[in-house]
Amino acid sequence: MANGDSRALVNLDLIRWHLIASATFMMVSMLGGLAYAFQFNQLYPFPSIEWLSPGRVRMVHTNMAAYGFIANAFIAGLLFAIPRLTKKPIFSDQLGWMIFGAWQLTMVLTVIGQLAGYGQAIEWGETPSFVDPLVLVGLVLLVINMSVPIFRTEEPGLYVSLWYFLAAFGWTGLVYFMGNFLPEYWVPGTAGAAITGLFIHDLVGLFVTPIGWGLMYFFVPLLLRKPIWSHALSLIGFWGLAFFYPMQGVHHFLLSPIPMYAQYGAIVATIAVEIVVLTVIVNFFGTLHGRSEAIRGNLALRWFYTGMILYALTCLQCAFQVTLTFQKIIHFTDWVVAHAHMVMFGVFGFWIYGFFIEVWPRVVGRPWVSPRLLTLHYWMTMSALALMIVDLTAGGLVQGFLWRGLNHWGDSVIASMPFWWVRTLSGLIIISAQGLFIYALWATARQPSTEMTEAPVGASPATAGVGV
Repeated sequence: MANGDSRALVNLDLIRWHLIASATFMMVSMLGGLAYAFQFNQLYPFPSIEWLSPGRVRMVHTNMAAYGFIANAFIAGLLFAIPRLTKKPIFSDQLGWMIFGAWQLTMVLTVIGQLAGYGQAIEWGETPSFVDPLVLVGLVLLVINMSVPIFRTEEPGLYVSLWYFLAAFGWTGLVYFMGNFLPEYWVPGTAGAAITGLFIHDLVGLFVTPIGWGLMYFFVPLLLRKPIWSHALSLIGFWGLAFFYPMQGVHHFLLSPIPMYAQYGAIVATIAVEIVVLTVIVNFFGTLHGRSEAIRGNLALRWFYTGMILYALTCLQCAFQVTLTFQKIIHFTDWVVAHAHMVMFGVFGFWIYGFFIEVWPRVVGRPWVSPRLLTLHYWMTMSALALMIVDLTAGGLVQGFLWRGLNHWGDSVIASMPFWWVRTLSGLIIISAQGLFIYALWATARQPSTEMTEAPVGASPATAGVGV
């Protein structure tokens, strides 16, 4: 119980339903991505249906990945972590349920609006204009509900996870308003494109990244049962993110009419933030030192650290690919698609799976039905994503060098076909793995109740045996 409050400290029912919504929209996103991939193999299943045309389906794929899959899971993570860190419940359970219902309604309206042809011409901001005000109101209510326990806490200091969460709360509404309203209504042309670039990157860096890293700072020390290696490094990583990340957005529009001083500034900021990110990676692997055997025995930790390795690779790749030398080859190629999948699914998606592994048994009150099935899901997902990343990276280089050599556009399409087939194959394996995961979630929840009690994070029998 919370101090002076008859409510439970953590609302497990609310967390469970956000996780169910996250898993549901994950499958919607992936099926949309698979349908979109089929068009490159000349196998698009809906060739004459306007509302299922590839461009509209792609919007559903990307938006449901960001706002349906990742956002729902991260809200569940905040609901799980913040009360434990502050020893205070969220401001209002009723408001939490209202936010849950409104968020899912927003996702459904987004899918319907995009398929009906009302998507905005803003990358990662394709949510229909009539949905945007609802999202902003929902974000404000979410911030209120999550921030109150942080400001009410009687703990002697704010742990670094709460720093990241508060920063995300302050940034997200501003970022969403900037990206979805300014280019659409007030700032046209090249200036609007620059703002769109800021939104594309700040959605990742000022919403997804701080919440993701905040959850890692919460879960990893608890699962390893040792404190974070360096609190000082954790703060350097936080302030480096806050200082450099907002300046990176224009690197999505290199070699464009945007003034070169803005492009050069974005390049420098991107390289700088990758150096700062190394401090975060070092911190987590320093925490792992002496406990590396835990990765074999705990599948949640394996998901977390696999995502961290991919994060390090993503940032190393960023430091090179934002240079104008690299851009002359990879601009508009499948290299960029590989990079996006590596960070959004390989990093944040993998962290979410680790979160599922640790938390799902707690919110349904039952141990995992089949640890071996979860291990199979990990290896299928990780291997297929690695295949997709290598395949699309190689395909992007082939495309870039053909264009650089002034070959006919048709030559690059023919040369890309084998890579696109491999991309589709890897996507089929990934989706099959998620089908196994959905079954594991369902079968675990359907087991006879074992009267599990809430145990300290990382000490529950709920995940025993998961990680072979």
